[in-house]
Amino acid sequence: MVQEETIEELISESAIRKRVAALGQEINAAYAGKEIVLVGVLTGAVLFLSDLIRCIHIPIELDFVATSSYGQATRSSGEVRLLKDVSHPIQGKHVLLVEDIVDTGLTLRYLLETFQARHPASIACCVLLDKPSRRVTDVPLKFRGFEIEDRFVVGYGLDYAGRFRNLPYIGALRK
Repeated sequence: MVQEETIEELISESAIRKRVAALGQEINAAYAGKEIVLVGVLTGAVLFLSDLIRCIHIPIELDFVATSSYGQATRSSGEVRLLKDVSHPIQGKHVLLVEDIVDTGLTLRYLLETFQARHPASIACCVLLDKPSRRVTDVPLKFRGFEIEDRFVVGYGLDYAGRFRNLPYIGALRK
């Protein structure tokens, strides 16, 4: 079993706090005068989303989706399944997908295509962590927290075998 001592801190709690506040200001400016629907991608984005919404000062609705592309494996199968859909219609609304991390881009691509077919007024993505070296499909990231190298990261909502989501920082498992 992996212990917290085997995790190397990559992004500190204070750096995360500052960047999330800045993202909130960017979103406020981009959507000034509009109401947006924030759609959090469960489960990893929950901490990021909860901190982010406290930095957004325009009217919002909040909803969630859950996807799976891993099943019981440790690597993505490349096939994305929607496990939980949004609870309310998004037609004619400004939708902002909020995700914890983007690596291959397959999950976000699937969600963008699925939601675009529902005719929102606009749709954009906000991600905490971007791992572009693993990208297999282009996805537009309107708001991006941090770009990271190709390492397995945990903390601040991200997990390893269900553990470490509650760490206040982003860390990488030491090799």
